[in-house]
Amino acid sequence: MQISSYLSWILALPLLAACASPGNQAEVLAQKLSADILASSSATLTLEKWCADHAIAAEPKIVARLVRAAVQPASSETLARLGVTQAEVKYRRVQLYCGTHLFSEADNWYVPRRLTPEMNRLLDETDTPFGKAVQALAPSRRTLSRTTLHSPTALFEHAAVLYSASQQPIAEVRETYQRGVLAFL
Repeated sequence: MQISSYLSWILALPLLAACASPGNQAEVLAQKLSADILASSSATLTLEKWCADHAIAAEPKIVARLVRAAVQPASSETLARLGVTQAEVKYRRVQLYCGTHLFSEADNWYVPRRLTPEMNRLLDETDTPFGKAVQALAPSRRTLSRTTLHSPTALFEHAAVLYSASQQPIAEVRETYQRGVLAFL
């Protein structure tokens, strides 16, 4: 367990103990998961660990279901952060599941030429989440925003830029975390 993840869990314990209602407990757990993701280099691996720690599925594996019909051009801000033109960016929208539980909906604008051919193949042809496909690049995340959502289905949203180990931007993501992460309650 990463020290930051461990510390966020320790800090959350008194809040969890103080929560009398399931609604408060859900809010505290959502805040803890958000903090864990913000402290990690891979949202996918953090979600997989969350799935395993809370026994949400028999096989605690995060699977990306591609939303193939989706097309969304990158904003001028995204292009500037990635240092590319619209023609150099590819868009991928996925729903991340653990078992039958929807954990996240993610929009991802990435630069294929900054990835290996095998990484691009995985992203184009398989249900491999982006974070797992690019793991060999030792990516890190720089958070752009974190928003709490007051929705019947969504808990919070993160936007971040992913960098390779050489600090080259490889993608920008917008992840909307769903109530499925709390399926164990």
